[in-house]
Amino acid sequence: QAQLRESGGGLVRAGGSLRLSCTASGNIRKMYGMAWYREAPGKQRERVASITSTGVINYDDSVKGRFTISRVDVNNTMYLQMNSLKPEDTAAYYCNANVLLGAGSTTTYWGQGTQVTVSS
Repeated sequence: QAQLRESGGGLVRAGGSLRLSCTASGNIRKMYGMAWYREAPGKQRERVASITSTGVINYDDSVKGRFTISRVDVNNTMYLQMNSLKPEDTAAYYCNANVLLGAGSTTTYWGQGTQVTVSS
C-alpha cells in the first residue's frame, strides 16, 4: 500500500504565489505518472498538470505560463509552483500518482486534497 499527502495550500491574494507538495509513502518501488487535479465547488474535478516518469509535462490551457509542475523521485515528491494566481484558481487541489508497489502491482492513488483560496 501507499499514501499520498499534499501540503502547501492556503489563502492568497490575486497575483500571489503558492507551492504545493505531494509526498508518497509506503511500500513503493517506483513512481510512474503523477498529476495535479483541482475541484472547485459545483464543478467537476479537472486535471491541471501532469508529469511522466521520464519528465514529459502537460498543462491545462488555463494554467500555462503560470504553474510549474516538477518531481523529485528520490524523495517520492511532486510539486506545483503556482504563480500569478487568480480567483478562478480557487479549488481543492489533489495529487494523483500511479505507483509500482513492492509486491509488483501498479495502483493509482489520490491524496486527501489541499485547499487553495485566491481572494480578489
